[in-house]
Amino acid sequence: MNEEKSMGLEDGRFQVDLRQTIYALSNALDLVGIDEVHHGKRVGYMAMLCGHKLDLDVKSINDLFELGLLHDCGVSSSRVHQQLVNKVDWSEAREHCRVGHDLLKDFAPLAHMAGPILYHHTHWEDLKHMNLPPKLSLFANLIYLVDRVDTQSAAHDEKDILLKINDLREFVSSKRDSFFDPQLVDAFMAVSSNHAFWLGMEQRHLIHFIADMGSQDLQTSISLEELKQLAHIFSRIVDAKSKFTVEHSEGVAGLARYLGEMYGLSVDTCAKIGAAALLHDLGKLRVPDEILDKPGPLDNHDRAIIEQHSFETFEILRRIPGLEEIAKWAAYHHETLHGDGYPFHPTTDEMGIEARIIAVSDIFQALAQNRPYRKSLSLEKILAILETFVNNGHLDSMLVDLVKQNGERCYREATSMAQ
Repeated sequence: MNEEKSMGLEDGRFQVDLRQTIYALSNALDLVGIDEVHHGKRVGYMAMLCGHKLDLDVKSINDLFELGLLHDCGVSSSRVHQQLVNKVDWSEAREHCRVGHDLLKDFAPLAHMAGPILYHHTHWEDLKHMNLPPKLSLFANLIYLVDRVDTQSAAHDEKDILLKINDLREFVSSKRDSFFDPQLVDAFMAVSSNHAFWLGMEQRHLIHFIADMGSQDLQTSISLEELKQLAHIFSRIVDAKSKFTVEHSEGVAGLARYLGEMYGLSVDTCAKIGAAALLHDLGKLRVPDEILDKPGPLDNHDRAIIEQHSFETFEILRRIPGLEEIAKWAAYHHETLHGDGYPFHPTTDEMGIEARIIAVSDIFQALAQNRPYRKSLSLEKILAILETFVNNGHLDSMLVDLVKQNGERCYREATSMAQ
């Protein structure tokens, strides 16, 4: 079997399961809540049940479920997440709607979600005068309704949720024709009148519901360019989390693709390495903002939290059929040839050239970039540090030699997005 066939490529296209891809994005977004997870999944669950009550067609109901999963794709900051949870009507809420819209609007498989995401914090009293397509308005306002229900219930232990039903239903009724479309209020009041609706959102039941939905095979064929677009969506969510990580993933990807070309790998393999590099820091969404933005050295507690991120990256990506190799390459970016990195401690043979390239590129770009605790380093200093890592058995000597031979170009590739 040739290299491209073994990686899931058929005639220049790439097979992925779109539903599992959406789940992976949702799981990444869940990390932003740190300890409060499954918000998007609960929103999707409630939206779907309301869609049934509205007698929508099967495709629309499925679209509502997936829209619920991804409606907060514009939220990367744990601080923003807290504001959205703690305030019924936060004045800055619509900024994340715009960011989410811009992330999805040009990626064909998910572009239909961009419009509803843009308006999912717009009050009905304003939305109804905007002359938008009726379906877009309905989807956006329904997501807004169930999103607010979930944030209002977030302060309650799920074991006590039945004690809060009346308060939550009264909240929805009180916003009729101001925040929410009256027909959507009626649909919500109908489906939420029984205990089963609320109990279904307990974590142990919600997990089973999501597994059942995920059993639907939604294999789709996307081009390598669309794979790159998808990786960009993930990476932009991560890089938007902190001003100090902005464009980091782009720089790592640019350098990794270049090193792959210099090493003699195929065009398609280089494209996949670039995608893995874009995705390598996905797990950092779970790291609190104050640690990523810390202006001084990390203490042991901070570092223990940081060192979880590459495993989180692996756990998110490995569940997408078709991205198994990309998941491994991305997750190995803090591994070393001597097996003393993290989180898997692979053997030297298990560290394939793709993962080695990303590891070198990640270190190079991080040293070339401004960070909270220091300014960017010169090429000369970076090369000296890379040589130290080679001598310690951490990095591949052949790849570091490639970097030395093409130092100026490597520096441009790693930092071009920041210039």
